[in-house]
Amino acid sequence: MSKNRGVIYVKPGEVQVGDIADPKFENPAGRKIDHAVILKVVSTNICGSDQHMVRGRTSAPPGMVLGHEITGEVIERGSDVEMLEVGDLVSVPFNVACGRCRTCREGDTGVCLTVNPGRAGGAYGYVDMGGWIGGQARYVMVPYADFNLLKFPDKDKAMAKIMDLTMLTDILPTGYHGALSAGVKPGSTVYIAGAGPVGLAAAASAQLIGAAVIMIGDMNKERLAHAKEVGFEPIDLAAHDRLGEQVAAIIGVPTVDSVVDAVGFEAKGHAGTDQPAVVLNQAMEIIRPAGAIGIPGLYVTEDPGAHDEAAKTGNLSLRLGLGWSKSNSFHTGQTPVLRYNRQLMVALLNDRLPIAKIVNAKAIDLEEAPRGYAEFDKGMAVKFVLDPHGVLGRAA
Repeated sequence: MSKNRGVIYVKPGEVQVGDIADPKFENPAGRKIDHAVILKVVSTNICGSDQHMVRGRTSAPPGMVLGHEITGEVIERGSDVEMLEVGDLVSVPFNVACGRCRTCREGDTGVCLTVNPGRAGGAYGYVDMGGWIGGQARYVMVPYADFNLLKFPDKDKAMAKIMDLTMLTDILPTGYHGALSAGVKPGSTVYIAGAGPVGLAAAASAQLIGAAVIMIGDMNKERLAHAKEVGFEPIDLAAHDRLGEQVAAIIGVPTVDSVVDAVGFEAKGHAGTDQPAVVLNQAMEIIRPAGAIGIPGLYVTEDPGAHDEAAKTGNLSLRLGLGWSKSNSFHTGQTPVLRYNRQLMVALLNDRLPIAKIVNAKAIDLEEAPRGYAEFDKGMAVKFVLDPHGVLGRAA
């Protein structure tokens, strides 16, 4: 193994690529583990959730190695790994999950009870998620490998579709989970808040399920133009503050069957100021009675950068009475990636879902990560995929 390098959070607004320790068969507490593998990272993506930390909107400590969207090749395996071999190409769910606790056994791997001493749920390279080292790096350790990792059945075929398959680690299952939990069915009318990569993945998932009309709302004109280009109905939230009227202009009525919140706690109001509950309140206004709202967008327990005191501790001004009166259902939380990634892999390998095109994936060198973060933060309609070993261009 050559020298490891990774993307390091320095301070709000700044990341650097630097030398980091080579991965070891140890958990964050320093205890030796045999159920892990070490991966040579083939692709690792910049996520909007990473941007929350980099903007200073969480309590992330300086020096954290970022990255929870990881695809890689097994180069070492622990003595307790039975189902994987050196050389296997695998997708890593962003959830760290033991496979043994009650929630893992019930399929709720996003809230594993054992991998994080602070709360339920673990993830790589993310604040308050157990201290697992991130994978925006050349090499990374993955625990509970037999349970967590999804092996691609044909390595050459997988490499030919690697820009699609890299989305299996997070945003495609997250978008799919958002669509399913919002009750999307064949013939549904769907509104998705946010035209970033997760919103586009939710739209693609709704399309795969068979929705009749898929609308995406955002204030970013570049992202809205891209959403229209790939086949969805854009709604410019900066042009109009009455969402129901904009929905009615497209489908004839001001209500929809399903709503997906792909924005989360950094939502902006019509005037462009922070309004963290605006998406959820709009969702309750336009959802039909007994309709469902899927919420894959991130909400946090602590937001030190919030503009009001309540929001700093995750308290939002929700019009919950409206949702209650309409018998709406809400589904929140991190996506249990393992519930969906295998069937989504098959869809990708069989050309059912061109997700890389839909989210406008662009490969850049690992050393270019600071530029990728800066451009993504400006609202570019791009999903940046980091290429630590220079293999993505050759695969394409």
